[in-house]
Order: sequence, then structure tokens, then C-alpha cells
Amino acid sequence: MGTSTYLRVVRASAWYDLMVTIGFATPWTFAAILAGLETISSLFGITARFPVFEPAHMLMANLLGSIVTVWAILRLRDTQVRYGRYDAAGRFLFATWQLYALLHGAHPIVWSFLVVEVAFGIAQVLPIDGVRCRGNGARASVAG
Repeated sequence: MGTSTYLRVVRASAWYDLMVTIGFATPWTFAAILAGLETISSLFGITARFPVFEPAHMLMANLLGSIVTVWAILRLRDTQVRYGRYDAAGRFLFATWQLYALLHGAHPIVWSFLVVEVAFGIAQVLPIDGVRCRGNGARASVAG
């Protein structure tokens, strides 16, 4: 894939992260997101329920939402090949823990997030034409 195409993938993954996780950043918006996920689940006939979130669970969700939002904004404002590579590593970690959670009874809607994590992870580890890991191309970026 060419560098410009790769950078578009990095930006697309950043937009996805921003749209999906910004609502996790505060207790109030997370409560709305959770209610929305329950509604979507029922529309698809999924009978599993999300657990009641205690304050410590809410804190973890809010920390996740906050840091992923900041990471997404960085990738949108300063899109770089290097950030795409780091993002791929993060996506594979997220996918690992999502799969672990699913195998231990997590809500089935997590499968949809897992698929996206793996897809963006794979897209961001693919070779880029003319770019070597430590070469000048690794610094390729596009203004946002």
C-alpha cells in the first residue's frame, strides 16, 4: 500500500476511535452509551445484559475513554506512519483482552468491537511501499 493510503487508514482508525470512545470519557455520557448499547442489543435479539457499573468500573471506563480520545485527536492532528504502527500494537492488545473477556462471558456485542480492532490492526501493520521501519519514510505524516 502507498504511504498516502496508509495515512488515510490511520486517520480513519482515529475517527473510529473518537466516535466510539469519546462517550466513555465522562460518567454521564458513559451511562447514555451503555443505555444505547442495551437498546441495540435488544433490537438484535441479544438477551444478555450489561452488568451494573460500580464506581471503580465507571472509573476504568472513563479512563479508557479519556486516553483513547486524546490518542485519537493526536493521530488526527499529526497523522504519522509511526503512530499507525503503535496504534496497531494497541489494537492487538485491545483485541486480546476483548477475546479474553468474550471467552469469560462478556456481553456478545463486544464481538463487533473485536472485529473492528483486528481489521484496523491488520491494516496498520501491512507493508508500505518504499517505507522501511527505520527509514526516513517512517516519519511520513500529513497535516490534519
